[in-house]
Amino acid sequence: MEVIKSFTIDHTCLKPGIYVSRIDKGFTTFDLRIIEPNKEPAIAPSAIHSLEHLMATWFRNSEVKDDVVYVGPMGCLTGMYVIMTGSYSVEDMRRLTIECLQWILGQTEVPATTPETCGNYLLHDLPMCKWECARYLDRLRHNFHSEYTTLQVVLDNGQIFADA
Repeated sequence: MEVIKSFTIDHTCLKPGIYVSRIDKGFTTFDLRIIEPNKEPAIAPSAIHSLEHLMATWFRNSEVKDDVVYVGPMGCLTGMYVIMTGSYSVEDMRRLTIECLQWILGQTEVPATTPETCGNYLLHDLPMCKWECARYLDRLRHNFHSEYTTLQVVLDNGQIFADA
């Protein structure tokens, strides 16, 4: 089997920032890396769930709403994915994310947190979500990273899978 491209990212060197995970079939997948993997605690499931609701709400009501395909958390709980159509740069996503985080910090409730509107409506934590947002906002403003460090992976058959 081929190695998934995202598994060739050297997570021991990955810093919080915004990265282009992939561009294909007219879509750009942005990696909004909120914490430093394997060095900082993962984002609590309740906090990232709240972040998902808030970030998806903001993006789907923003100036780019017609280009938003998906907003959701990474399984490793270290960040969010935003998938867009159209042509957006890392700097575009940085600006949008900063606007989104500022909006989140002003919210007093998480949208869609009833049994009718959410599959796990009790799993939310707005204060912790806002804490993570404030820290990420500071990182996007003052210590920005946007270039992946990649690994060379050798497949079982000896082929080298390298993401150049």
